[in-house]
Amino acid sequence: MTLQQTLLQASELGIRLEIVNGLPIWEAQPLYRHQKHIERICQGISKTAHKDAPCDCVHVMDVYVQFPNGLKRPDISIFCREPTEEEQDAALTLIPEAVIEVVSKGYEAKDLEIGPPFYLSQGVKDVIVFDPLTLLVLHVRKERATRQISPVEIELECGCKVLV
Repeated sequence: MTLQQTLLQASELGIRLEIVNGLPIWEAQPLYRHQKHIERICQGISKTAHKDAPCDCVHVMDVYVQFPNGLKRPDISIFCREPTEEEQDAALTLIPEAVIEVVSKGYEAKDLEIGPPFYLSQGVKDVIVFDPLTLLVLHVRKERATRQISPVEIELECGCKVLV
């Protein structure tokens, strides 16, 4: 069975599989409330007022991304361009400019402790983790991490902004 077939089979069973630095990680498929938070955040993604920003602020939800050291399925991935036709038929290999994760109850360590350092090590510039239970918004970049309370608007390095 190929990795793609395994991922599809797991998805049919209601399981999300990810691989981080060789470590397999699983979690249950997100529930309704989780998906509504993701939708709301996606509606708050836009370009900043800086007209010279080259980013198109393309976002996708819940799509596998093949990173150099793992396979993850971020809640929201933000890219500066649309993936090419060839990239759209399998796990994306285009590295996102930013990733947003919404914490699921029982998977706090995955989203808050494992995810941010992994994403940064793979070339993602901005990692945002939102915990809907506490309203904590963790924004991590290579040089710093900030903790804020939702609602907050965050400007991303790529020239996009997001309301969390």
